[in-house]
Order: sequence, then C-alpha cells, then structure tokens
Amino acid sequence: MLTRRLFLGSASALALAGPAFARVAVDEKPIKARPLPLSAVRLGPSVYRDAVDTNRRTLLSLSPERLLHNFYKSARLPTKGETYGGWEARGIAGHTLGHYLSALSLMYAQTGDAAVRDRLRGTIAEMARIQAAHGDGYVGGTTVERDGRTVDGKIVFEEVRKGEIRSGGFDVNGGWVPLYTWHKVHAGLIDAVRLGDVDAAMPVMLGMAGYLATILEGLDEVQMQKLLAAEHGGLNDSYAETYALTGNPRWRRLAERIYHRKVLAPLAAGKDDLPGLHANTQIPKLIGLARLYELTGEQRHADAARFFHRTVTQHHSYVIGGNSEREHFGAPNQISTRITERTCEACNSYNMLKLTRHLYGWEPDPALFDTYERIHINHLLAHQDPGTGQFVYFMPLSAGARRTYSTPEDSFWCCVGSGLETHSKHGESIYWHDETTLFVNLFIPSTAEWKERGLKVALDTRFPFGETVTLTVTQAPRDPVAVNMRVPGWCATPALRLNGENAPIQGGSRYATVYRKWKVGDRIELDLPMRVRAEATPDDSRMVAWLHGPIVLAADLGPADKPFDGPVPALVIGDTMATLEAENPAEHRFRLPDARPAPLSMVPFFRQYDRRTAVYFPRFTAAEWKAEEASFRAESATRAKLAKRTVDVIQLGEMQPERDHDYRSNHSDLFSWGGRSARQLPWGTGNYLEITLAVRPGPMLLSVLYWGEEVAKNFDISIDGTRIANERRAAPPEKRFVTVDYPIPEALSRGKDRVTIRFETKGTDAFIYEARTLEAK
Repeated sequence: MLTRRLFLGSASALALAGPAFARVAVDEKPIKARPLPLSAVRLGPSVYRDAVDTNRRTLLSLSPERLLHNFYKSARLPTKGETYGGWEARGIAGHTLGHYLSALSLMYAQTGDAAVRDRLRGTIAEMARIQAAHGDGYVGGTTVERDGRTVDGKIVFEEVRKGEIRSGGFDVNGGWVPLYTWHKVHAGLIDAVRLGDVDAAMPVMLGMAGYLATILEGLDEVQMQKLLAAEHGGLNDSYAETYALTGNPRWRRLAERIYHRKVLAPLAAGKDDLPGLHANTQIPKLIGLARLYELTGEQRHADAARFFHRTVTQHHSYVIGGNSEREHFGAPNQISTRITERTCEACNSYNMLKLTRHLYGWEPDPALFDTYERIHINHLLAHQDPGTGQFVYFMPLSAGARRTYSTPEDSFWCCVGSGLETHSKHGESIYWHDETTLFVNLFIPSTAEWKERGLKVALDTRFPFGETVTLTVTQAPRDPVAVNMRVPGWCATPALRLNGENAPIQGGSRYATVYRKWKVGDRIELDLPMRVRAEATPDDSRMVAWLHGPIVLAADLGPADKPFDGPVPALVIGDTMATLEAENPAEHRFRLPDARPAPLSMVPFFRQYDRRTAVYFPRFTAAEWKAEEASFRAESATRAKLAKRTVDVIQLGEMQPERDHDYRSNHSDLFSWGGRSARQLPWGTGNYLEITLAVRPGPMLLSVLYWGEEVAKNFDISIDGTRIANERRAAPPEKRFVTVDYPIPEALSRGKDRVTIRFETKGTDAFIYEARTLEAK
C-alpha cells in the first residue's frame, strides 16, 4: 500500500501509473553488444556450477527476517528473529540485505529455482510492509551511536536534509557509511525487478528512490560534495538504473548530480590520483559513470571509466587480477613491496568485472575478456570455500599465508555480500551478441538461447582443465549468423575445426569467426594449447609469478591449520621460463626444482582453499644468492620476529581496522602519503583520536608509524587516561617511514586484555599511520 505522501514525495505519477509498472525503453546508443540474458543460460557440470549450487544452499540457509531485524525496529514493527553478528550487529546493518536481494534475483535468473523466487517475493513483501509503516518511502536498517546509545539511523538522513553534514570519510554524522548501505538496498530492489521479475519490488524501489531524492535535491553543490566525501557505493549507478527502468528524467538528473568531483574529475582528465585512496570506494563511482554514458552519451563519463579501468588493470593489479593492499591503492606499478596477507579485496574484483562488462558493451574487444577471465578464475573462484559456502575478504598473496573465511552467523563483511552475488551469476558473461553475431567469451560448460535469432547452442569443455572447447548448434536459426569464439591472448597456437574439418583463423584475429547458415548438429571445436609463462612485478623484474594458460600457479606450503615458520621460498636460477617441470599439465601441476630451501610443488592457486601458499618468488642468480642470502634470510627473520612479537595492530584511515579497534575522534581527516593511509589530527589543541588495542601480561611497547619528515610535532599519547609520552621529535627529517616505540608501564596493562590509546594535539597537527602493541622482549 502506498500512502498519498509516499506517492507524491517519492515518484512521479507517470512512473507509478498502471498496475504492472511497465518498463520504459530508454535510448542506449553507445551500447554495441549485450550479454544474453542470464535466464537464457544454464550451466553444465563444472567448478562454476558447483560454486552456484553451494551458493544456493547458502542463500536459502540465511533468514530474511534476521536480515530485516533493524528494518522492523526502525518502523516500530515486531521483530521476527535476532540480528546476525559481525557487521550486521553494527551500524552498517542492512547492506547484506541489499546484496541478498540481488543474489536471490541473480540465482533465480541463473537457475529458475522456484524456492529462490519465493524467498525473494516474501522478502519484498516484508519490505513493502516496513515502508508503509514509515509512510514516507524510507526503508532502512542502519543505526548510529548517540550519547552512548544506539539509535535508528534514519536520524542521520534527516540531519542531512537540514544541511547538517559531517564526515570522516567512512561515516556521515557518526553513522557508518549509510549511503553505501542505502545503495545496496536500492540496487537489490532494482535487481528484483530486472532479474527476479518481482513487480512488487518496483513501488518499494521508487519509494526509496524518492525519499532520498527529496533530501539530495535540497542540497547545494558545496553540501553535496561534502556528503559525497563519505563512501556512497554506486549511488549514481542505482539512480541511473532507476531512470533506465522508468524513463523519468528526475532520476537521471539526480544520478548526474551524484558526481564526486575530487576523484572523478582527474580521472576524466586522464590523471592517476588513485594512490592512497580506498579502492572499493572509487570503483562503483566509475560503474555509475559508465552507466550514465550509456544513457546520456556524455563522453567525459566514458573517458573517466576507460582511463580508470586501464590504470587499475595495468598499473595497480596483482597477478591474480585483483587490486589493492589493505583496501587501498598504492603507487602505480609498485607491487613487489606490497605482497602481504591483506591484498586483493574481493569486492574490488566483483566491481571491476562489472566495469569490464560496460566497456566491452561499448566496443567488443576480446582483450577485455582476457582481463575478465583472469580475475574470474584466479580470484573469484578462490573467494568461496566450495565446501562451506563461506567467503574470503582479502586474498593473501604473501608466502605462507592462508585464507580467512567468514562464518555463517557472524562476519557479514562487504565481501560476503558481493560473494553471494558473484556465485549466483557465473553464466552472465559467457555469451554476448550484437545484431548479427554471437560472441563466446568465456569457456564454461553451458547451454544458451539467443531467442531473437532462434539460435540455441551447447558449450562443452573441461576448461580450464582441458584445452578443447566445443560449441554445438542445437536449434538452427532461419538466417545466417556469425559465431565468434574468443582466442585468448595467452594462447599462441590456437586451432579451429568446423564439423571435424580444419578451418582457418584469420591472421592476428582475437576471434575465431564462423559465418554460415547453421544446421542442427553443426559443431565448432577450438583448441587452446596452454603454455607456462613467468610474469614479473612491474617494479622488480626479480620478483616473479607463474601462469599456465589462464591459471595462476602457487607453491603448496602445507595445511592452513599448521603454522608456517619459513623460511620464505626463493629461487636461485637464471632463466625463469625453464624452471617448472611438468608433473600433470592437464591439472596444472608442476614442480619448481630451483626453489630454496627445497623444491616446491606448484598447483592452481584458486584451488588452495585450505592450504598455505606462495605466489610470488624473489629470483637470484647463483652469484647474487651467494652475496645476498644472509641479508635476505635476516630480513625474512626480522619480519617473522616482528609478527611474532605483535599483539595487535591497526592501520589508521582504513575502514575495517578502525571498526575492529573502536576508532573514535572529535576532529580528524583521512590522509594518505607514500601509498599508506593515515589519520590527520588538525592543527591546534584538544583534537584527538582514540583506538583500542589488545595487550598481554608483561612488558609491552606501543609502536607508532610516522612519516620521517613529520617532526617537531606536539601531541600527547595516553593509555586509559594516563599520559605515557609527549611526541616532540626534533630528529633530522627523513624521506621514509619511521617507527617510534613508547614503553607501556606495566601498571597500565596489568590484568587487562585491551587498552584505550589516545592521541591528542597540544599545539600542532599530528599524522598517525599505524599503531601496534608489541611484547617488549
């Protein structure tokens, strides 16, 4: 039911007219190729269908009523189950529900499963009931801390309506990224309409869109930019999609206003200002610009999206295709020094695949699917535990690292939500088409129907554990059409056969093209021989990783439940191309005989779900190893000792570490330098930030990371209200990061497992990059 207030305030009469809420065709001239609908593709037996089947069980195991817990409370309706733990028990509650709506919609389109659609319909019905109780279009579950109490997050939206806007980068008026969460729910409702065929989602979605629109439309440009400094997901994308669904220009105008100038304008001008920025805060903004380009033809939006995609994939990405370290972009081409346990946030890859799809639609360049395939196989197949259905936040690439998975009742990180979507839609990009051609871009066993042309095909392959791909026509179209099979960039010697007869592949072509009047039973076979190749980091040719065809290989360093005490593997070789010995190439199993201290088994990285691995290897000649072995081992031992002494650590300026360590401040700004994020306390007296860090019995140190040129400061450091230091370093400036250790009096940590650490200015500003508690000995 829609109240008059909701009807008038949230959407135009034209958009809401008619019981079926008919979708309006909007001109999308820049789009030259489109994927076949997900509902037209069915997966065959493969690791991809296994992932979908596992994810279906995960989706149906979740309780919509528990995900809606805070939504019921906000509307003053009885709750129907306790909230989940982890992020769902915190201010960001509701973001998982948005992903859940999208995942159910995608899963229904991918499988046609009636139980999934029933779950989606029931969830939407409850959201409509919640929205009606509010009466103004609002439907949300975020919360905020006020005066020591947790209150309904709607208060933040109403404060913004009045022009009251404060943000430290990951909050609005103290609420944890409420616009980011809003976008997830808005996008989930759009997917329910587009993919789930749930018409009842349309008025709920338009009510949401209208409620927030009445707030944003009342802001001037200065206020809007202040608000957009906080992470807001793909809010511009969801309003662009709302315009595409309804044809109502109000939503297009709003999508165009949600333009974060500080980040997007330099990208449109071809400038890489990404170092130090939180990576996944930015990617959805570019997805929104890409969608706006398709709907408006505004060239600067396409320029920004293309430049960003090229910059990230070519200058900020690891061998598995993922990007970011500790959630942030570093300096371009600086990879070798950023290979840690916190590389490659999964949400980033999920969103980069979305952006890649937009770019391909504008210009069907098969090289874009080399990028897509690398990320899809090596990162996102690694992201889900196929046994439990749980997900990984960071994909660690450092030697000896293991994956950390979510849990069914807690966690609910952003990467859980994007994981629920990712593994509901593995068929979405296999097949594309323009007016006359079917493009086969991914090699995943499946069947597909191109309804407009009357063509049905079946794709049979063991890829990536086989080198032959076979496409069979199961329903022939009346008129001739072309079929383009992608020839991957990693394949040097492809071969094509039509009905068993050899056929030419045009010289230099990245598609094997067959144009004919098809008959049922016609068969295309494409052989894609795989070879081993090494790939060095762009900043250090001596740091290498290996691939076999599209598969990134990794050393198996033992079970995940056993500690890895090193030493870190190194290579003593000359020619990196000649070092892998084949054991079972069909399964991508090789031996690395020149590793030190012992030969290693190399296997597909993505399959090492419960193993410790090494992906990158420092390479030495025999002479270099003789000269550098001692220092290399000493450096590895130093890192290991620091890790062993570390009790707790926080990287300031990073969202999840700050949440995990109860970060709070009266005045601080996000800052980045040298590829590291930080918090800056403004110049003056009484500006502070507080964090909590774990401690252990016995002598302890507080170790703080500063930039070496930031000297002659004046700020106090205290623990649980007792000052332990006044930072007034007058050392000569150094152009590097430095650590300063402060002894923690035992009386301040005795009998405690956590302490509150406070940095407070006493006349200058202060820049804090990292803080850790260490055992003193």
